[in-house]
Amino acid sequence: MPALRFPPELLVKAQGTGLGVKLALFDVDGVLTDGRIYIGAAGEDVKAFSTLDGHGLKLLQQAGITPVIITGRDSPGVRRRVADLGLTHAMHGVKDKLAAATPLLAQFSATWGEVAAIGDDWPDLPLLARAGFAAAPPGAHAEAKGVAHYITQAAAGYGAAREFCDLLLMAAGHYERLLHAHHDTLDGSSRT
Repeated sequence: MPALRFPPELLVKAQGTGLGVKLALFDVDGVLTDGRIYIGAAGEDVKAFSTLDGHGLKLLQQAGITPVIITGRDSPGVRRRVADLGLTHAMHGVKDKLAAATPLLAQFSATWGEVAAIGDDWPDLPLLARAGFAAAPPGAHAEAKGVAHYITQAAAGYGAAREFCDLLLMAAGHYERLLHAHHDTLDGSSRT
């Protein structure tokens, strides 16, 4: 039995309004990072990512929910993180996130009701307002929190995206199976 629990009404909402969530859209700065950007003397930016969040994105892929990164900035660090996680859908330097996301719905034969999104600021509002399920970290702008169905307990860059992933996995009925698989050892025996 999983230790993690969400209220039943939240799990129902996190199923989206279609046939389940097919796509999960993620902002980067303020969701996958704490929102701060460190700029070095040579002009390079440095970001810190949570391994918890990264594993959550991988778990979504294993469950058949496609994670999509849509970020307003373009940086080598984000591109590296996306590549390290094996994510195949990422859009960098996006000015209009709605225009970027809309073709994905056609590509995946999805409706907005089958989309979940997590964002923290005004550029994310068109996605959050249309998604069947929307979330925001606790440090998000008031307008983002105002349209979100759920505010994560964990802060951005410190597990907020993982919490969102776990919620989607639980709502879709994949969480317990994936958790059990992680209890198995590499030789196939179960931990008791």
